[in-house]
Amino acid sequence: MQLRIHNLCMLMMILAAATPSAAKNGGKKACSAHDFIQSIGVCVHVQHGQDPDLLAPMLQYTGIPNVRDAIDKHYDSRGLLRLHQLSGCRILLCAGSGASDEDLPATLAMARQLHREGALLAIEGPNEPNNFGGVRYQGEHGGAGRSWLPVARFQRDLYQQVKADEELKPYLVIGISETGAQTDNVGLQFLTIPDTAQCLMPAGTVYADRANVHNYMYHPSWNGLADNRVWMAASPRSDCRVDGIWGNHGRTWLKHHPGYSEEQLDRLPRWTTETGVRVGDADGLVTERIQACHYLNVFLAQFSRGWERTFIYELTDDGDGTFGFYHADYRTPRLAAHWMHRFTGILRDEKPHSSRKRLAYTHTGSSCIHDLLLQKADGSLWLILWGERAEGEELVTLTLDGKRKIEVYDPTVDTKPQRTLQGKSLDLKMADTPLILKLEK
Repeated sequence: MQLRIHNLCMLMMILAAATPSAAKNGGKKACSAHDFIQSIGVCVHVQHGQDPDLLAPMLQYTGIPNVRDAIDKHYDSRGLLRLHQLSGCRILLCAGSGASDEDLPATLAMARQLHREGALLAIEGPNEPNNFGGVRYQGEHGGAGRSWLPVARFQRDLYQQVKADEELKPYLVIGISETGAQTDNVGLQFLTIPDTAQCLMPAGTVYADRANVHNYMYHPSWNGLADNRVWMAASPRSDCRVDGIWGNHGRTWLKHHPGYSEEQLDRLPRWTTETGVRVGDADGLVTERIQACHYLNVFLAQFSRGWERTFIYELTDDGDGTFGFYHADYRTPRLAAHWMHRFTGILRDEKPHSSRKRLAYTHTGSSCIHDLLLQKADGSLWLILWGERAEGEELVTLTLDGKRKIEVYDPTVDTKPQRTLQGKSLDLKMADTPLILKLEK
């Protein structure tokens, strides 16, 4: 029931996204603050040797409740279980890069171990079969520039075996990433191959419960700083300028195999299991501050545009570069870690609330200003406004449906309110970070 409520909330936000504010039909319906916080995740590499005892304090400080890790042929689950025990995180378990026959039963076995300790979030198929040597399955080598039939069969069998397993069948199966790289049309752009699709795998083949995209916010075709960078990366439509859901599940980016229409993608249940940016990317333009801005805004933009979960790559730097909330020494936080600590601290809510209020409000401002209305379990309303300007700032006027007490929080500064006032309108200077408003009558 909770999942259905969350999906309905996602759909309502998608339908409301065409306007920058809500004042019609009684206003915008709030979504659960608890659901929003639970949408936040980060990638780790415990299976590659990262120390869970050192990672756990980072998760606790940033308030991030979910992690993603790939088994990558390391079948010992003790490190991930230790991380769960220390931090309370839940784990998205990925079958890994370069998957092969032995990884399918190993993924199921590890998932059962995590489930029994209350640590499992969901199960994900092979990581980016266009890279890392593809997939070897049932005597065939597929993925990358070869046929993707072995990839499709692995994912089909993973789904079937999860759903046939008494312990694992309640869990979501997350699809393969980078399905846009398919050479032949095996239908991985669909969750379930429809009857009308002409694919190499038969109609009715079920691959996943959720689509999976690695929509990193910077892309070779769209480099440099730009307004609305993370908002556009989260777009479910063909206007997305990065490696988004359209190029993987609408019309595949390599061979242009047809998938879902734009209208279907608006409603398609989906996760992002990797996104992020290195400090120093975009020819050195991405500073630590810009990274921190993007990391707050991407969770807001993704949730607002219908993504159920978003995982930033990654918690701490490693050989892939300066993506981390923390440096590679496991001790030194970047600005993004401090801002995330305040952000989740302000919005934290211990349980979901199924009865949602509405709020009628309008705001001025350019197309770079976005909003998200949340409700905590105690009934309080929290309106988040955030800017995605690459340069400069603008004056935004917020107008509410009536006079209220307004507390203004700035997660880049503190967890305490920076202003408190009574009124029905408020002027805010906004640039590239969020402001959080607690609203009380």
